[in-house]
Amino acid sequence: MDERWRADLALWAIPEEIAAKARTDPWGHSPARFAERTERALTEREGPTLDRVAEALPPGGVLLDVGAGTGAASLPLAGRLGELVAVDTSPGMLAELEARAASLGVRLRVVTGRWPDVAPQTPVADVAVCAHVVYNVPDLAAFLTELTGHARLRVVLELTERHPMTWLNPLWAHFHGIVRPDRPTAHDVVAVAEGLGHRVRHEARLAPLSRFATPQGLAESACRRLCLDPERADEVVAAAIQLDMWPLPRERWFTLWWDTAS
Repeated sequence: MDERWRADLALWAIPEEIAAKARTDPWGHSPARFAERTERALTEREGPTLDRVAEALPPGGVLLDVGAGTGAASLPLAGRLGELVAVDTSPGMLAELEARAASLGVRLRVVTGRWPDVAPQTPVADVAVCAHVVYNVPDLAAFLTELTGHARLRVVLELTERHPMTWLNPLWAHFHGIVRPDRPTAHDVVAVAEGLGHRVRHEARLAPLSRFATPQGLAESACRRLCLDPERADEVVAAAIQLDMWPLPRERWFTLWWDTAS
């Protein structure tokens, strides 16, 4: 199953001739936008991911957040944390997280790098959480194996039901004549984890908010992801309306979790 995951994920690569026209990294993420999500999570703490972490994390326990971003999946639990170990490849994201952790009085250890490459230098925690990361992971089995090995009590994952770029598929066909994949999915993650011997439980819900508040926000993101000149944003808005893409329906988010043997 892991080989199928890897093959399905590889199909999301952007053709070189299109990527060469990109003004900015089409796969990049804005720390400021992630920070907005974290601020919302801090003021409106809710959802099964935080609940599944909280019920397994002992008071004063250690939480490992892999792909931590700015802390949306971990900082809302500040009152329970003895220590937060945050792993991420982006110094910008981690700087945002450090500032918020300091303001909340959270003891923080930062590990900069890609999981599982940095697993040997990362301490074991009581619970490991990983939110909206796995669709960037070709070797999912190795990723989950190291995550499980670093969690004494539980592993919790959060992800969209489908690849987070799936919403762009009609626009890829419209502007580039390319049919994009519709796999892998959250169900494939369950299959890989179960293939590793884990008893996976899961819960689904609608995302707390729509992906974009305005058609202009959709167009700005789509231009970057599709490697289009930003000046074509009005064309993207018109195409999105023509293709009945606005407003975008809220995505389904899945929370997966399993308890560890140790």
